[in-house]
Amino acid sequence: MQWLDALVQGILLGGMYAQYALGMALMFGVMRIVNISHGDLVILLSLIGISMAASWNLGPIAILFILVPIAVALGWLLQTLVLNRVVGSDPLPSLIATFGLSMALQNLMLQVWSANSRSLPGGGVESLSVDVAGIHIGLLPMIVLGVAGALTFGLDATLKFTRFGRSLRAAASDVEAASMTGINPRAVYAAATAVAVGILGFAAVFQALRSTVAPADGPAQLIYAFEAVIIGGMGTVWGAFAGSMMLGIAQAIGFRIDPGFGVLAGHLVFLIVLATRPQGLFGRS
Repeated sequence: MQWLDALVQGILLGGMYAQYALGMALMFGVMRIVNISHGDLVILLSLIGISMAASWNLGPIAILFILVPIAVALGWLLQTLVLNRVVGSDPLPSLIATFGLSMALQNLMLQVWSANSRSLPGGGVESLSVDVAGIHIGLLPMIVLGVAGALTFGLDATLKFTRFGRSLRAAASDVEAASMTGINPRAVYAAATAVAVGILGFAAVFQALRSTVAPADGPAQLIYAFEAVIIGGMGTVWGAFAGSMMLGIAQAIGFRIDPGFGVLAGHLVFLIVLATRPQGLFGRS
């Protein structure tokens, strides 16, 4: 029973990782932009949400409706003001630019919020659970998993069946050819980054509800998102979702084996997949 419980808890944890990974799957997997500030944006948005909740006495749903548009605007500004100036066939300039942005965001957050950990009060929802065949399943993790599934379905459908999705894939494949067909790659990339960071708005609220956040937590979220995308395969949204599930399950089982082995177990799964199938479980060679 304990291993079944570990499997369930791992899937629920994977729902949180999927919300980190979807934006990474869009930017890194599709657009080939290496955003080192990915995790720091999650923490920044979490801290903004916590501050708004404390100042205006707002609940998590209200914070979500406010924070996601802020995240969308932040993503659009990031691409328009920074990444569009360095994006190209070589990923190194975007990596350097976002690394500098990551350092700046961490120092900004330390200056504004200090190094103390904070969390977003959920009015009790974070402690509610249901008992299924002797397994306690938290209500909040189930909500997180459901939202992650909905976001994955919506993003996948957008990329496959909308004009925006076709334009983005065309621009990511060949910028010059896309421009000749009337596509504005800079505008398409700005909209795509707005979507990617907008998804992080959801992750920021749920992360702050599930646990505490601190300005130095960003790199860990970046690693989890990156590993989930690589495990699932570049360029596939559902692959990122499946990679998140595998990462969460590996960590949950690792924690049952030894409390200090959980995070390492996830890293080991990532390394095994990278060594045996570099294109990812659902990626093409």
